[in-house]
Amino acid sequence: MITSEKISQIARCALLKEINLSPKPGLVDRFDNGAHSDMDHALFLESIDAISPFFSLFYESGCASTSSKEALNDLRKVGVKCENAMFSATNGVNTHKGGIFALGLLCGASGRLISNNQECTIENVCIEVSRICDGLLHNDLRSGNERCAPPTAGQLIYRQYGFGGARAEAESGFLTVQRYALPAYRDALCDGYSAVESELISLISLISNNNDTNVISRSGIYGLNYAKVFSKKALNTLREKGFGNFETEVSEMNTAFISRNISPGGSADLLSVMLFLVDFERYFLLISSVIS
Repeated sequence: MITSEKISQIARCALLKEINLSPKPGLVDRFDNGAHSDMDHALFLESIDAISPFFSLFYESGCASTSSKEALNDLRKVGVKCENAMFSATNGVNTHKGGIFALGLLCGASGRLISNNQECTIENVCIEVSRICDGLLHNDLRSGNERCAPPTAGQLIYRQYGFGGARAEAESGFLTVQRYALPAYRDALCDGYSAVESELISLISLISNNNDTNVISRSGIYGLNYAKVFSKKALNTLREKGFGNFETEVSEMNTAFISRNISPGGSADLLSVMLFLVDFERYFLLISSVIS
């Protein structure tokens, strides 16, 4: 039997893998605080402990919903409580707002799949997330541009560059993860890299392709372009010179990102999404093989 505790465990594990992955350019990890002066590895662990109990509630909310459209409002109610728990644990520091949004949706979508006896695959859970978020970008950013004064940072970035950030990623069914992170991860494993090495390769692939609104809000469009170019260069190093030189270049990226206040937090959240999806599908493939 599939339990809410198992889905919660998968989500928590995704966050732990993301924060423990080191080095990560501009991001908090086990080695340093990246481009952040208000948070560190220990704070992230405290935050994960605070928000983890809510993942089962996201799942149960998805199970109880009668439609994808209804699910979003219910998930948002849980999300507000989860964010409050995070801010309480971190003394007001935003460590996981993006992660709560993305993983909350995935847990809720998982609940809807399971309660409706649908096959639990990466494709299906991403489709369900897209259905839950149908119209989200229009309602929150496009229409919001007209009615919100003053506009939020997300609305300003969307107005100027057309990048929808986390909302666009969710409404698309996490296409950036499906197109770039998952193939990079699977190819790396096939090439003989370890799971952790493959995670780092996936993160750099995400940074090289993701229009990360977190980077734009901190460092402008030039910071985003810089991050993409540096990441592509690191991936070329991986192909031409191997993982050791690649990891050295990632460390150099970290130094450069810190000096430019670049923190690709949106890509870090998408890495957590990928890690959830990988473990989600692996678990249900295992269950299916046992049953058959």
